[in-house]
Amino acid sequence: VQLQASGGGLVQAGGSLRLSCAASGRTLDNYVMGWFRQAPGKEREFVASITWSGWSGRSTYYAESVKGRFTISKVNAKNTVDLQMNSLRPEDTAVYYCAATTRGSGWNHPDWGQGTQVTVSS
Repeated sequence: VQLQASGGGLVQAGGSLRLSCAASGRTLDNYVMGWFRQAPGKEREFVASITWSGWSGRSTYYAESVKGRFTISKVNAKNTVDLQMNSLRPEDTAVYYCAATTRGSGWNHPDWGQGTQVTVSS
């Protein structure tokens, strides 16, 4: 699946941004969708993921550092997965990547979108 991320930018601490990941080539129903980020000099880290199925419904997971501030959601009509980021902190500054992996495959070899820069000023 091809992924296109958008919505990054510069925001002051305490502000909000909404990232969007548009998928093409496949519908997202059979994928686990996620957002990762990589700050300068650091390894890429997990931020949030979402999956859904007919029998278990929607499941979301968040890194502890963003829990309660970030919300991941799927927009069915647009085949996109969004990341609403509130109460942003300078330490949230990073390049954010969306990713897709098939259920049961883990995050070892996902499809990646290009990154989008998020900069939070203090």
